[in-house]
Amino acid sequence: MKLSKSLVFLVLSISSTAAFGLPRTPSAVKAAGQFTAPFNTLRDTSPLVQPVDVSTSLSSTLSTSSDSAVSTRGGVGGALKNMDIPLLAYFFFWYVGNYYYNITNKLALKAAGGKTGFPMTIASLQMGVGCLYALFLWVAPDGRPTPKVNMDDIVKMLPVAFCAMGAHCASVFALSAGAVSFGQIVKSAEPAFAAVLSQFVYGKKISKAKWLCLPIVIGGVILASVKELDFAWAALISACVANLFAAFKGNENKKLMDTPGIKDRLGTVGNQFAVTSILAFIMSVPLFVLREGSKWSEFVGLYKTNPIVSFNLIASGIYFYGYNELATMTIKKTSAVTQSVANTAKRVIVIVGVAIVLGESLDPIKLLGCSIGIGGVFLYSIIDSLVAKK
Repeated sequence: MKLSKSLVFLVLSISSTAAFGLPRTPSAVKAAGQFTAPFNTLRDTSPLVQPVDVSTSLSSTLSTSSDSAVSTRGGVGGALKNMDIPLLAYFFFWYVGNYYYNITNKLALKAAGGKTGFPMTIASLQMGVGCLYALFLWVAPDGRPTPKVNMDDIVKMLPVAFCAMGAHCASVFALSAGAVSFGQIVKSAEPAFAAVLSQFVYGKKISKAKWLCLPIVIGGVILASVKELDFAWAALISACVANLFAAFKGNENKKLMDTPGIKDRLGTVGNQFAVTSILAFIMSVPLFVLREGSKWSEFVGLYKTNPIVSFNLIASGIYFYGYNELATMTIKKTSAVTQSVANTAKRVIVIVGVAIVLGESLDPIKLLGCSIGIGGVFLYSIIDSLVAKK
């Protein structure tokens, strides 16, 4: 088990370092409570098959085989040429960033006292770290062009920003109150919240087939919670609140993008996410001051003296911003179904991987409930297409 933990961490550590450029110094690794292990370089030892001209009588056969081989190689090359490499990179680093965000976020929360410590402060500062990165891209040479939004555009973006802030802060509090795997299982029920809001608030009809999938999702979440060793009502309620905010954010974001002119003035998807993140951070400051402002000096002292808190706070902020921006880019390049399926696969990786690294419970009943719930989410994503084909 120790070896598997090390290998899981090593592979994803190398990937995330390349993706986000975080320093992996020995002191930082030690502070983050991470694992290291040697690795072996794998080589392709498969033989290269070459056509051999045995005799003149076989020349026509060899010629045909050679033409076939060239055609095959050309087909593979054509497939690779037509493959959307940037999109694959978006998915890969989105997954890696989300995986590492959950680990570093949990380590920072635990070192800062869990749910009785500074969850709101950490949630707000994580968004602040991402905002600094966004501002850097706007001022850096050859960086991202600045958006040309006006005050009216900012006002229209406030609902999306508020929902993004609420979803993030509630998620962080849920993860501070319980296991990461449990929080992710509850958050996988987000489609149920989205369906209710779409149908009864935004007037977007949800098919009967989708409604029939929701009991599967909810039942899986309930089953996964039965033997949850780290179960806490605070984690359950906070994760549900996060789902509600996330569902509102999706609908409000769609309305925003349908507003004439805003897309042109923002310029890029990255700018859209950056402006939303900055507004969300500004909105979160009064909340953390109201809830934990009296303990600010205590948090500053903890940040200065505890490298686990300081390192993982900064790292989680960078990972959070990075993987969310990549997720936003994949939405632009894919369909809603593809996005939902990708989100489903992401949760499976995070639930299992983080539980292994952080030593969280993986009870068989919990895994069964997780499988049913996430399977229900996957079915919810594709059910309309399946019914339409039939």
